[in-house]
Amino acid sequence: MTFTRKLTRQRLLAATALVLLLAGGTWLLKSRAAPAATVLPSANAGLSVSAVQPQQASWGRSLQLSGGLFAWQTATIASEEAGLRLTEVLVDVGSVVKRGQLLARLADNSILADLRVQEAAVAQARAKLAQAKAEADRSRTVKDSGALSEQQVTAYVVAEQTAQASLDSALATLEAQRIKLAHTRILAIDDGVISSRSATLGNVVASGTELFQLVRQRRVEWRAEITGKQLSALKPGQTAKITLPDGQQVSGRLRLVGPTLDSNTRNGLAYVDLPVGSAASPGMYVRGEIDTGQAAALTVPSSVVVQRDGNSYVFEKDGASKVAQRQVQTGRRVGDMVEISSGITAQTQLVRSGGAFLKDGDPVQWTTDAATGTAAAASTSKGTP
Repeated sequence: MTFTRKLTRQRLLAATALVLLLAGGTWLLKSRAAPAATVLPSANAGLSVSAVQPQQASWGRSLQLSGGLFAWQTATIASEEAGLRLTEVLVDVGSVVKRGQLLARLADNSILADLRVQEAAVAQARAKLAQAKAEADRSRTVKDSGALSEQQVTAYVVAEQTAQASLDSALATLEAQRIKLAHTRILAIDDGVISSRSATLGNVVASGTELFQLVRQRRVEWRAEITGKQLSALKPGQTAKITLPDGQQVSGRLRLVGPTLDSNTRNGLAYVDLPVGSAASPGMYVRGEIDTGQAAALTVPSSVVVQRDGNSYVFEKDGASKVAQRQVQTGRRVGDMVEISSGITAQTQLVRSGGAFLKDGDPVQWTTDAATGTAAAASTSKGTP
């Protein structure tokens, strides 16, 4: 009897434990399976933007060109006498010289000797002329007395004329010798700067041998390469500005436009005079611009224009709450303003900034400072701070 009671109690405890275990497992499964509360995102109300209207302005127009720097004109200084030795060289490359300045000397010993010989020949010719003149004068005095025949008088007069011709010839030869002597002094033929020197001390030079190259008057010009389309926009007297390789800018003036185009490249040249003494040196290749006058421009702040895939775009107001993307062509830039050459009109309302975060058809919220944006754009185009 006692054993039966114990067995019944154990079965009761086991059943109770099983019920509790099943209840706990059911609760645990329900707690794990309960879905977490999901927070739904709020609907996107659109980017807040302000509107700006393009403004008309008068801007300077210029052509962006490139080309080399050259000497305005060069002069060759050469020897005019052959077989003479260079005994002195007084200047070098880069020397600034004046017209008539002595640059080099040639040996003049032989020419001086020839000059003295010719001076003696001139003195001898003068003496012969004096004698012939005296005899001719006497013959003319006694001509009417009959002391001399007509033939003798004529002979004396002819002798006088011959002596005069001999003296003239001797004087001409003497002048030639003096010119040769002058040629031994190599002089600058114009103001300028020496750009090259081939004169070497001790060299025996031939006639016509180049000794120096001179940049005349130190003038340097920019020869800008232009197309046939650009040719008609250029007129002599227009101002130009070039940028040297070190970043320095030099102003100049258009002197002339080449009348022809190269048959191979179809390009021409515009010749721009640069100020004497500037840092511009022949041989440089530079970029620059030539001012071609004033022209109307439709301008907007640069923040309006968005660059995508190599193209320029703006966002136009499309109804009350959307924008439309428009592709445009840009032109000149002045400060923070950029010219729109095509794609919009002056009445178009545009997104002033933030276009990089927009795409075609996006909803936006237009702020109330549109008038302020328009006024700011207008004041900027007029150059006011």
